[in-house]
Amino acid sequence: MPPLVTPELGLIFWQLVIFGLVLLLLAKFAWRPILASLKEREDSIESALRMADQAKLEMQQLKAGNEKLLTEARQERDKIMQEANQMANQLIEQAKTKANEEGGRMIVQAREAIQNEKNAALAEVKNTAAQLSIDIAERILRRELTDSSSQQQLVDSYLKDVKLN
Repeated sequence: MPPLVTPELGLIFWQLVIFGLVLLLLAKFAWRPILASLKEREDSIESALRMADQAKLEMQQLKAGNEKLLTEARQERDKIMQEANQMANQLIEQAKTKANEEGGRMIVQAREAIQNEKNAALAEVKNTAAQLSIDIAERILRRELTDSSSQQQLVDSYLKDVKLN
């Protein structure tokens, strides 16, 4: 079967000339801007990845700091509870000693006084421990909230800078 179309030499020549002109125009006006924009995009992506890694490291450091603060707060709470128990035991012992000294004369009155002082001491210890626990929790929360908002401001300002560039 013979070929349907056989191009002539002149047609092939003009096609090669036009192809060469299009190739030169593309090389001169299109490839450099395209390559430059690709390079710029690549650089911005690389910069964003570096910043994300840095933010991740900072978050790990903050998490470690928060864990340390929580550990310290727990230790302080345990210490306060131990001191409160010691105070309660001391108050109870004092009340018992006083009751034993007056025991011969006023047994009924001494029992009532011991019970009243014991209740007051326990209520005071509970109130003191509760207040100290609330104060500790408030301090920890303030620190964490301050850190969180400053982190949010840092992320917002970074995003604005990336959008402007």
